[in-house]
Amino acid sequence: MKNLGLLSWLSKKKLTDEQVANIFVNTSFETVEQGWPQVAEFLNAAPEFDSSPSLDTDDYGRFLMIVVSANLGLIPKHFDPGVDRAIIQRCCAKFGFALGLPPDAFAKKVKEFRSFMKEINRPSKNTLTAMTRAVCYKYGVIAHQEPYFRDMNVPNPILQKNLREVMEHFLWDWEDFVDQYRVVLAPSEEQA
Repeated sequence: MKNLGLLSWLSKKKLTDEQVANIFVNTSFETVEQGWPQVAEFLNAAPEFDSSPSLDTDDYGRFLMIVVSANLGLIPKHFDPGVDRAIIQRCCAKFGFALGLPPDAFAKKVKEFRSFMKEINRPSKNTLTAMTRAVCYKYGVIAHQEPYFRDMNVPNPILQKNLREVMEHFLWDWEDFVDQYRVVLAPSEEQA
């Protein structure tokens, strides 16, 4: 029996794009709210700084945008066309609702963050590196580095490497998700 791929596809648990969005949004909020204080403390104590950046452990808004923007940017690599857009749109709508923003305003913020991350990450296309650099720039920690890196306006490579290891915990494993779940489009409100 060589057609085990079909059987594994059939045995996958089925989720709608609505359910995927709920899982992603709720998990993202929880992970960022619990994780940012640890990231802030890590950066505040990093020996690569001349002075502590004194990051506030409650100031996770930009961090949330970095994490969400990076993870939403990976969705098209793992889901079929149409399904990927539906998941992203539902996620933006849910984040917008939770934050008191219209969905298109949140989607615009995501686009701005993704553009910023792409710009500071050139020529690399590595999402984890982009997240790491975005934290350094968005939280102004570069100003606390030794003059050499501060004057070049780049993160210290040692700091970046150490922060990258921390940031790995905020990157979704969409490949594993797709291995476990089959995503289908939920009926839209117009069809229901």
